[in-house]
Parts: sequence; structure tokens; C-alpha cells
Amino acid sequence: QVQLVESGGGLVQAGASLKLSCVASGRFFSNYAMGWFRQAPGKEREFVAAINWRGSNTDYADYVKGRFTISRDNAKNTVYLQMNILKPEDTAVYYCAADNRNIGTAKKGPYVYWGQGTQVTVSS
Repeated sequence: QVQLVESGGGLVQAGASLKLSCVASGRFFSNYAMGWFRQAPGKEREFVAAINWRGSNTDYADYVKGRFTISRDNAKNTVYLQMNILKPEDTAVYYCAADNRNIGTAKKGPYVYWGQGTQVTVSS
């Protein structure tokens, strides 16, 4: 069982940066592939970024590629999402997710464990 807690969201202006963190409780964090997803009001949850167990492989959605960076620190049981050049369309609740299958890949899914989310609001 893994419990995930996100933090770092907030209200920023367009062009600003934010860094989200997701801390995992439980054992063997390095046994999990991790992902970030987001859900805007009235829209379905969508993939943002993913990272494999050792941080050697990453994947990004086209709409964040070049602006967002996913990373992890297995010693701290934490995965990060550095978000730069934020746009109003990035406004959403951001969720981290964990899964212990196919951990060698930076995968879009499936994920078993999910956090509660952190709100990111970007004003124009």
C-alpha cells in the first residue's frame, strides 16, 4: 500500500513557475513508476508526465513538453513536477500516481495508487 500526498500548488500569473512535490509513504518507493496527471473543471483527467523507477526514463504530454520536468528522489520518497512558463490552460487539479508494474518504463498508465491532488491556478 502506498499513500501519496501532493503539495506545491497555488495561484500564479501566466509565465510563472511552480514546483509540485508528491511524497509517498510506505516501503520501497523505488519499486514504483510514478506519474503526474491533471483534471480541469468539466474535463477528464489527462496525462501530464511520467518517470520510471530509477529516473532514467521520462515521458511528457505534448502540451507540457519543453515546459514541465518530472524528477524523483528515491532517498526522499518524492517525485517532483517542475512547471515553467505556466499558461492559463494549465489550470487544474494535479495528481500524482504510483504503480509497481512495468516500473522500467515511463508509462501513461495504468496506475493503482493516487493522491488527493493539489490545485494549480494560472491567471492571465
